[in-house]
Amino acid sequence: MLLPEQLKYTKDHEWVRVEGELAYIGITDYAQSELGEIVFVDVDSVGDEIEQNGVFGSIEAVKTVSDLLMPCSGEILELNSILDEQPELVNEDPYGKAWIVKVRLTNASELDSLMSAPDYKVFIGK
Repeated sequence: MLLPEQLKYTKDHEWVRVEGELAYIGITDYAQSELGEIVFVDVDSVGDEIEQNGVFGSIEAVKTVSDLLMPCSGEILELNSILDEQPELVNEDPYGKAWIVKVRLTNASELDSLMSAPDYKVFIGK
């Protein structure tokens, strides 16, 4: 199971990659493996400012739909448009090509409450 060291992780299985005041958010390798085949990513909150733990969209697998929760407060700047045509990329490359949204952080101190890769590994029991 992949767990890139440079990312931060949530108890809801989202990851965050910070680049200055911007952050990329997706779901973890663990989450995609638990969900199964991803068939749709629904984010209609581009332009919205979402608080930490707020719902910013949903992800649909063959058998279930799960909410996507914001790991840290920010304004959603962009949805990864590749996922419109290729939602299965979430299964194939959850930390690379399959980031879900790009946000402008509004409270970077919230990142301190997220888990490191080793902490997340313990959390998921791996």
